[in-house]
Amino acid sequence: MDRKKTRQIHIGDVLIGGGAPVSVQSMTNTKTQDTESTVRQIRALADAGCDIVRLAVPDMDAAQNLGNIIKQSPVPLVADIHFDYRLALEAIHQGIAALRLNPGNIGGEENVRKVVTEAKAAGIPIRIGVNGGSLDKKLLAKYGHVTAEALVESAMQHVRILEAQNFYDMKISLKAHDVPLTLEAYRLMSKTVDYPLHLGITEAGTPHTGMIKSAVGIGALLAEGIGDTIRISLTGDPVVEVKVANEILKSLGMKEYGPTLISCPTCGRTAIDLPAIASEVEKRLDGITEPISVAVMGCVVNGPGEAREADVGIAGGKGEGLVFRKGEILRKVSEEDLVSELFKEIDKILEERHA
Repeated sequence: MDRKKTRQIHIGDVLIGGGAPVSVQSMTNTKTQDTESTVRQIRALADAGCDIVRLAVPDMDAAQNLGNIIKQSPVPLVADIHFDYRLALEAIHQGIAALRLNPGNIGGEENVRKVVTEAKAAGIPIRIGVNGGSLDKKLLAKYGHVTAEALVESAMQHVRILEAQNFYDMKISLKAHDVPLTLEAYRLMSKTVDYPLHLGITEAGTPHTGMIKSAVGIGALLAEGIGDTIRISLTGDPVVEVKVANEILKSLGMKEYGPTLISCPTCGRTAIDLPAIASEVEKRLDGITEPISVAVMGCVVNGPGEAREADVGIAGGKGEGLVFRKGEILRKVSEEDLVSELFKEIDKILEERHA
């Protein structure tokens, strides 16, 4: 995979662009005024593999509480600012690691300049975030509706404002809920600038549909070498966003992240309750953070051979099954003991790695 080499920036100690690994971001859904709940969620996100966390800053109370949260956060934090540039100035004063702005709704070009001046002095980057739902009316009138060209032109208007102040410490996002539109916009932006790009499908929906839209859109761009940091936007628990993001990166070979479950789709040869067994294995793997590949195969005919690259696996027979490592059969056990015997081998592998 030939990734585009973009300008490198940093958010706290996380490098973005310039060949750095693609970073995972998410956003808290707690009230930023509530320090305890917000810090608890940030820690849960970090434990799930999140590199950067964004916080909503809807008012001055939230902005003034950022410092209390920053002191306890294990990862760099980004302030999400809309409508009032003074919130951005306060976030900078509180020690935020980066800002996310939609310059189109921050209150005019002069106010954007004020924020840029302070961000430059503090040495923190700005993400220019353009959304299909908040395009300037003039651009909508020009293009007739939201288009890739309109999104890019909107972003470039704000890029030029920052560049006019000799500010180049920025990344760009161009989000829409429409996947083909988002793909077209990012491809065009990637040809236009060398700033790092933050990928996302905004308002993707519930986990069921949102995972699919995000995997298709973000995965396609990453496979083309486009994108330096990603956020999955799902309705509900943001920890799920992080897990999905890491699975996308893992599926593209861009990150080692926790266990990989290899499970066959079942066929007429399957003589065990494979769906139930695979589900149980998946649940028990959830607490493991170390990369390990685990196969749950439906039959002994092809199972060990098809999953020979797996670190460990099981293959079902009639009322029994095989336990194998790297395609080599270790032993035959009863169906009811398959999962427990599998995890004995998983524990052994993890112990051997740390011996």
